[in-house]
Amino acid sequence: MKTVLRTENLTKSYSIGKLEVPALRGVSLDITEGEFVAIMGPSGCGKSTLLHLLGGLLSPTTGTILIDGEDLSKVSDSKRTDIRRRKIGFVFQRFNLFPTLTAEGNLKLAEKIHSGNGSKDSTNRREVLRLLRLEDKMHHKPLEMSGGEQQRVALARAVINSPAIILADEPTGNLDTENSQIVLDMFKELNEKYNQTIIMITHNPEAAAVCSRIIRMRDGLIAD
Repeated sequence: MKTVLRTENLTKSYSIGKLEVPALRGVSLDITEGEFVAIMGPSGCGKSTLLHLLGGLLSPTTGTILIDGEDLSKVSDSKRTDIRRRKIGFVFQRFNLFPTLTAEGNLKLAEKIHSGNGSKDSTNRREVLRLLRLEDKMHHKPLEMSGGEQQRVALARAVINSPAIILADEPTGNLDTENSQIVLDMFKELNEKYNQTIIMITHNPEAAAVCSRIIRMRDGLIAD
């Protein structure tokens, strides 16, 4: 199985006044293509810091991060941004959709950011919206959709450019039970049907139960 993500002895500390506060204390892990992984642990254990490092949103203090063979930890900020744009899709607890754009408009913008132009064929865009049961919402703006529908648009935006990895930070945290299940079903279908690699932070044992592997963290380390 191809390894799409690897970290080696990853550490991250934050400066608070004269203090250095460690968030990660040496995390090493391998994620293979097609895995659906949950990262769990108490608040403050380092899981969000880890996800932000994996996505190139933060730089590590020490250690190595390899994304699809490219080393995030040894490149310039502009190169890291390029790798993130090409290799990673993000789904956050807050949907972060552009309120003035329709569902399709948000996807077109993601395509433009990825490719540098907006000329992609609409077939793939429509297929993604169909998969996420959003065909009838293509021309709706975020405020015209429910929270569950907005999260599905956010998920569509994350997968529209076929990233190597999807990173999801509490994607069901703001949703009710019914919409949470719809989003989790979509993740599962993307993983099983399209072999999409997904890493998801969650506090919810029911959400973690749909994953193929659970990584538990404590005090900045992988505990289990």
